[in-house]
Amino acid sequence: MEGVLWYVFTGTRGGPNRVRIVRALREQPRNANQLAEELDLDYKTVRHHLDVLLENNILDRGGDGYGAIYLISDQATQHWETIERISEQMG
Repeated sequence: MEGVLWYVFTGTRGGPNRVRIVRALREQPRNANQLAEELDLDYKTVRHHLDVLLENNILDRGGDGYGAIYLISDQATQHWETIERISEQMG
C-alpha cells in the first residue's frame, strides 16, 4: 500500500489536491459537491481525483450518483502515517 500512496500522491500533478481531499475526508465523509465547495476546486476535478483514489483503494464510496458519500478506506487509515509523511514532504 505504501508504494501506491507514494505513486498516487507524488507521481502525478494532481497529488497535492488528492492530499487535500483525503485530509478533508478524514475530518468528515462528504460528497463530491461538498468537497468541491470546501476545497474551492472544480467539481469535475474533484470527481477525477475521487475516481483515482477509489481505483487505488484509498477511498470507499457509500451510495451512488450525485449524492454518493466518500470516506477514507480502512486500508488507507491503517497507513495514515505514510499519508502524513508524504504530505509533509510535499510542503
